[in-house]
Amino acid sequence: MTSASLHQSVQAADAVVVITGAGISLASGIPTFRGSDPGAVWATDITVLGTRRYFEQDPVGSWAWYLDRFGGLLRHEPNPAHHALVALERWAVARGRAFLLITQNVDCLHEAAGSTAMVKVHGTADRARCVAPNCAGAAPAGSLAMTAVDFSAFTAAPVAENLPRCPRCGALVRPHVLWFDEHYTDHLDYQIERAQRALQRARLTIFVGTSFSVGITEMALQTALQRGQGIYSIDPVSRPPHPAVSWIARPSEEILPELAALLMAS
Repeated sequence: MTSASLHQSVQAADAVVVITGAGISLASGIPTFRGSDPGAVWATDITVLGTRRYFEQDPVGSWAWYLDRFGGLLRHEPNPAHHALVALERWAVARGRAFLLITQNVDCLHEAAGSTAMVKVHGTADRARCVAPNCAGAAPAGSLAMTAVDFSAFTAAPVAENLPRCPRCGALVRPHVLWFDEHYTDHLDYQIERAQRALQRARLTIFVGTSFSVGITEMALQTALQRGQGIYSIDPVSRPPHPAVSWIARPSEEILPELAALLMAS
């Protein structure tokens, strides 16, 4: 499968949804979760560490793990795949076509590149939220900028007394991310209903850098299959789980810029 065939499918579709996973950020220096790259974090048993249960049992260990794994995400830069998706969004909008980027990633590379029609269904690394149920910085609608939370004491000495606190009410704060034992409906920022609406009206669904191992990819794939729409997967390693998915086994930082160039020339 080539960028030319994908280009033809994009040209013919009046509603496109792109779903990105950790693989799109690998070229920016961010390890994947289940991939074959040396930094893939699945071996550290993220299904145990990345849970609300673990945070409630050991908030010191939870925050120490989270900051070690995700604390440096904001230092990374978008790669050509991120910029190409911005070009795809602008191309679609200029022609009055529906477009939505749904990302599983908590990094901020899509928005740094300039994506605006976007849903971050797993939350975002640049925000935290309060655990106190009645705080304005808590779920189901509130959150706090990570820069508004003082992590200095915890970073210097990660002990219970130094756990990061909410600047509004003084309660503990937690990462503003969807943990493995939580639900897409737990916070309005995850915008799962917006994602579902876009998937229902899409004529073309493009998966990028994902192993199809989380709820949103299963939801998107089943919706696309039921609607009989075009489906592509761009990933150099992970074969898609269904034969109806057209597999482009090349890195996204190569294939997406090619697609953008073809669209701009057409």
